[in-house]
Amino acid sequence: MVEWAGPVGHRDVVAAAQRLRGVALRTPVMTSRTLDERLGCKVFLKCENLQRAGAFKFRGAYNALALLDQRARARGAVAYSSGNHAQALALAGSLLHVPVTIVMPVDSPAVKLAATRGYGAEVVTYDRFDPDSETREAIGHRLALERGLTLIPPFDHRDVIAGQGTAGLELVEQLAGASEGEREDGNNDLLDYVLTPCGGGGLLSGTATAVKGLIPRCRVVGIEPDAGDDATRSFHTRTLQYVDNPDTIADGARTPSLGEITFPLVLERVDEMATVSDDALVETLRFAMERLKLVVEPTGVLGLAALLQGAVQPPAGARVGVIISGGNADLAQLSEWLRPS
Repeated sequence: MVEWAGPVGHRDVVAAAQRLRGVALRTPVMTSRTLDERLGCKVFLKCENLQRAGAFKFRGAYNALALLDQRARARGAVAYSSGNHAQALALAGSLLHVPVTIVMPVDSPAVKLAATRGYGAEVVTYDRFDPDSETREAIGHRLALERGLTLIPPFDHRDVIAGQGTAGLELVEQLAGASEGEREDGNNDLLDYVLTPCGGGGLLSGTATAVKGLIPRCRVVGIEPDAGDDATRSFHTRTLQYVDNPDTIADGARTPSLGEITFPLVLERVDEMATVSDDALVETLRFAMERLKLVVEPTGVLGLAALLQGAVQPPAGARVGVIISGGNADLAQLSEWLRPS
């Protein structure tokens, strides 16, 4: 096993996995002969769209809340999110009896707003297009200060990152057919590539920490929408880049930049970044529903779209893991995207 220095190491991911055992679902790894024949690779889909609250975000949210002391739990937590972290923290809060307040864009998908409230969280909305409105970060920090709440950001938090990394850890374990810790010999035949969506970099940096800790030669690739390519530009320039309200259907990747923690982790542990168009995301959503029988949200298919579009081209015969990050699609919006033009 390779152990990483820095704020989040492989042992942190393993500890998070132990904390999540029996709470988070061990989501299935699916394969498709049609997909393999089309790409000339063996593709393994880690279906976090089937996770509790419909996305990988539950892993990091629960891990972060579970590590709060009793006083902090009693006061409550606050977060800002376009939807999946919101739902995840709300559900984790209900399980751990922690009051949760979520700052969400007023135009968040209706399904995500409803689910967040349904899990018992207080929702505070803001208009992300109003130049006079506070940013979500500013609102979250203000509420934390005014109410004495613990701020749990959606990605730039070591315990969140460690929790998100458990999806990658599970993927390796499931392919190895072994339980935690039994394949710490760096077996090189399990995976050659892992592709994961990238918004703020929590899932990407956590996955890279987990996967490369066990399979050092495995190439970890982050995928963004074309319009929200800040992490890709940051990766190539090695200078933090920003994007303001990117116009993309991948709402989970509309983050303005990588974070103070995730940016250096991405630079150190990720091998490649790529982007895909919204048109490619729509075609991949259709493929996922028609051929794979999976309901996935646009952000969730970023990695698969990169393969189908050719933005990432593993060599023939490569073993490729793809994190399908979430399935909280607004069905009315989904029908609009998939309607023939």
